[in-house]
Amino acid sequence: MSGRKHFFLAECCMYHIIYMEMIHKISCFVWFFLLSSTALFSQQTDDFQLSTHMLDLSKGEPAAQVPVTLYRWDTSGAEWVMHTQSVTGDNGRVGDLLPAGRDNEGIYKLRFETYAYFTGQGLTSIYPYVEVVFEIRGKGHYHIPITMSANGYSTYRGN
Repeated sequence: MSGRKHFFLAECCMYHIIYMEMIHKISCFVWFFLLSSTALFSQQTDDFQLSTHMLDLSKGEPAAQVPVTLYRWDTSGAEWVMHTQSVTGDNGRVGDLLPAGRDNEGIYKLRFETYAYFTGQGLTSIYPYVEVVFEIRGKGHYHIPITMSANGYSTYRGN
């Protein structure tokens, strides 16, 4: 092989090593972000039994300034009754939805007003709002988050 080919191969190997190191650093950052944001979003206070947050998957960050309304199912009137309204903070979180220390057992619905959030970003969403219905049993803390993009969402019981 000529000297020029050796130099080319060495240069290709160097770029490959730099590329792999960069991929490793990015992967570590993504894992750190996911783990730390989960810890941040799942923080709770003993004063409230219910919290939520909205994470914008398309941006990989919390969705701020999204109106959230909590409803409770009234079995005697067979209708949804508004319990409280709030707006997600800069961390995409609402932590004070349902005061603890009283009988909160029942069926609830969180309604996230997503239309204005996505429209404000120049996006069209097929979901003008998202409603999550769940049941509270006992005195334990319930964290009901959603992860969302303009065209999809997911929910789960966090901690």
